[in-house]
Amino acid sequence: MIAGKILAADHQGTFVIKLVGDVRLTLCTTIDDYFDTMFCCTNFVGVVIDLSAVEGIDSTSLGLLAKLAIRAKRTYQLMPIVWCPNPDILRLLESMGFHQIFDIREALELTNEELDELAVKAADEASTRSKIIEAHRVLMNMNEKNRETFASLMSTLETC
Repeated sequence: MIAGKILAADHQGTFVIKLVGDVRLTLCTTIDDYFDTMFCCTNFVGVVIDLSAVEGIDSTSLGLLAKLAIRAKRTYQLMPIVWCPNPDILRLLESMGFHQIFDIREALELTNEELDELAVKAADEASTRSKIIEAHRVLMNMNEKNRETFASLMSTLETC
């Protein structure tokens, strides 16, 4: 698998975020900080998440994407678009309830020409742990199935 990376661009207030390769918790600080920067832009009008090049994605990254969708709905009354042509990743999104918070599309035309790779931001263990817990809380609050799926993990994380 290709190591995960994040590409991003702002097209007149519509942010395009492309996740590539094996997207893991090592990118959680980078992506969460980018979301904060994105929402601070005065010209923000929407966001498209491109998962066309994702080979694998962990639950922490999924939780951060869910956090993004919930914040976009709460702040701007909009539903972000997710482009996901990969049937395996699509099944994962659907099993987690992402169809409730994202406009998921299997076909979409996007260009990669203007996307820049985000520099990976290192985080200390406490900060990373905090982001992992936050991401999983978001997932657990989405539905009962997620709550059951992540209950033991959260119990372990919160007692460490």
